[in-house]
Order: sequence, then structure tokens, then C-alpha cells
Amino acid sequence: MKHYFARPPRDRAPPLAIPPFHAAPVRLRADGWTPLRQAEFIGHLAQTRSVAQAARRVSMARESAYRLRARAGSEGFVAAWDAALASTGTPRGRERLAAALEAAHAALRPSWKVTLAQLEWRIETGIWQVVLHAGRYAGVRQKPDNSALFAVLARTRHAEEGATG
Repeated sequence: MKHYFARPPRDRAPPLAIPPFHAAPVRLRADGWTPLRQAEFIGHLAQTRSVAQAARRVSMARESAYRLRARAGSEGFVAAWDAALASTGTPRGRERLAAALEAAHAALRPSWKVTLAQLEWRIETGIWQVVLHAGRYAGVRQKPDNSALFAVLARTRHAEEGATG
């Protein structure tokens, strides 16, 4: 009779999940950083863990990716970037991932400090979700940003009430 020894459970790292994010506001150009190109860049970044390779895969330059990261209003994009580069195998990496996830959730929360132009951008482009399958980039999903739409409606309602009252 054969005896099989039980293997000790492996301490597996949790799978990497990129949080949903708003694309950084840019002028829409066919050869520029469109919201779809930004989401694809994050997906390739999570797979390759190289900014240069990810930028090359979306036909953009590494330097322009860093300029986009430094742009005002790109907090969600930056948090998704940080989450894509976070390592889940080490305690420090898990801390970085937790900080990136918290920053991503904070960037999605509606705020009264957001300008009307930023809200319009969020309504037009929506929320982007990068899909990873077994650590490999599988695609992106876009869904409408209803909270931005409700924020615009609330502002117009408050403006109407202020004008009539």
C-alpha cells in the first residue's frame, strides 16, 4: 500500500486585480492617449511590468506615458498604474497594492471639488475596467459613470433652485 504525504499548503499570492478607473482627461486625438488606449496600456503594464514595453504595445512612447501620469486629473489612472505594478508576493508589495486600491476608490468617489468639465469628461468616457486572466491581459470593459451623471443633475437642480428661490 502506498502512502502519500500531504503537501503543506503553499502560501499563494492573491491574484492581481486592477481597480476600475477614470481615464486621464486629454484632448481626443486618434494618435493620442484615448481612454481605450489608456486602459489597454494599464493591461499591458500589468502583464509585462515594463512601462516601455506596455507603451510600445499601444503604439505610444514611454515618455508620453509618464507625462500622462503627471497630468492633473489623472488620479484614477495613476492608482491603476500603481496597482498594475504592485507585487502581491511580498508584504511590502501587498501594502503598495492596498494603498493603490484605496487611492483608486478615492478617485472614483464623487466630490464637490470636481469641476463641471471634469464631470462631463467622466460622463463621456465612463469607467474603465482592465480584465486579467491568470495574470495575462485579456481585454477591457467600459461602463457608464452614473455617479458623475447624478452629480451633474444635482448641480443643475441646485442652480435652478438658487435662481428661482
